Amino acid sequence: MATETLKSMILSMGQNARAASRPLRQMSTTIKNNALESMAASLLNHGQEILEGNQRDLAAAREKNSSPAMIDRLTLNEQRLQAMASGILEIAALPDPVGEVPRMWRRPNGLLIGKCRVPLGVIGVIYESRPNVTADTAALCLKSGNAVILRGGSEAFHSNRVITRVLSEAASSRGIPEGSLQLVETTDREAVYELLQMDRYLDVIIPRGGPDLISLVSERSRVPVIKHDKGLCHTYVDSHADLEMALRVCTNAKVQRPGVCNAMETLLVHQTVAASFLPRIGEALSRAGVEIRGCPRTCALLPAARPAQPEDWDAEYLDLILSVKVVDSLDEATAHIERHGSGLAEAIITSDYTNSRRFLDEVDAAAVFVNASTRFTDGNQFGLGAEMGISTQKLHVRGPMGLEDLTCMKYIILGDGQVRE
Repeated sequence: MATETLKSMILSMGQNARAASRPLRQMSTTIKNNALESMAASLLNHGQEILEGNQRDLAAAREKNSSPAMIDRLTLNEQRLQAMASGILEIAALPDPVGEVPRMWRRPNGLLIGKCRVPLGVIGVIYESRPNVTADTAALCLKSGNAVILRGGSEAFHSNRVITRVLSEAASSRGIPEGSLQLVETTDREAVYELLQMDRYLDVIIPRGGPDLISLVSERSRVPVIKHDKGLCHTYVDSHADLEMALRVCTNAKVQRPGVCNAMETLLVHQTVAASFLPRIGEALSRAGVEIRGCPRTCALLPAARPAQPEDWDAEYLDLILSVKVVDSLDEATAHIERHGSGLAEAIITSDYTNSRRFLDEVDAAAVFVNASTRFTDGNQFGLGAEMGISTQKLHVRGPMGLEDLTCMKYIILGDGQVRE
């Protein structure tokens, strides 16, 4: 696409989104929920068309010899379409955060001051691989009163184009303003650069993808960025762990869906339980096809393990590969997490209350678990309906981003003629 044509297209999208955001933020909950219900039904009614588009993307991915993890993230089927539709309906059933006034207080001069929750405005989302993100993002933005411009990855281009058209048409038929949901329909990387300069029309950019994408967006954007950074998740099996529970939780955290950000990438095991636990977890992971890369003490207990290299402790594999380290103490485990973790999710398996409280207090991550799989780090699993991503930063939101996180507060002040002296 010619540069000037692309610039004009992105500019027009920004202008249309900004124009749509004004009436959208005033939309009643009933109108928004009716639109969401139509969007969910339309996804299923056009399921065959969506799956055909997805097959085109999958064929291209296989021709490029994409990894199994990439193929899994890209794949749609009847079950996943149903889950996408169900996710939209769950969002419709959630309380509408827009207009909420958490508290008000009166000043000595009689002014009544409060805070009211309002939409962010126009959100740009730049994401890779997973076409279900298109539906989740559209539904969350609509319910929270935000217009959205989507720029999916080239690997899911055909899937995203059909899904966006289906959802947009359904929303428009229920009174949602044109321009509220738009997809950048080009794979030209220049479109990303243009979006990142649209601070006049976009209020926030949310990137979801690999480190290269996150770095590019963070460095080049003139629009505020909420980062969904990598997920280098650890599980620490404590000296007081129930080893049956640890076996179940650790296996789930690694193999249930290894190609996602909340899967476990490093297993830390206290030295007092390593000899009894590692052979058992090693056998279970081996049956699931997991390659283990271990520290010297791990390799001594698991002869099939490969020696871990320094870079393994910082690797987000997104694959059936796991780093394993034997540690001498809880202090060593938390120090390892502090040095190598990405701040997304960390877990401890223990029956010791003091150790569990220390882990919760000392580990700095968006989600910290006791005796549960890191795979639960998910907006849907947390009861948020769906998520825009999992923020690994601290401003203005951290962790799975749901409806409330797509709003901000404005002050409302009620007076009866007060003037400042």
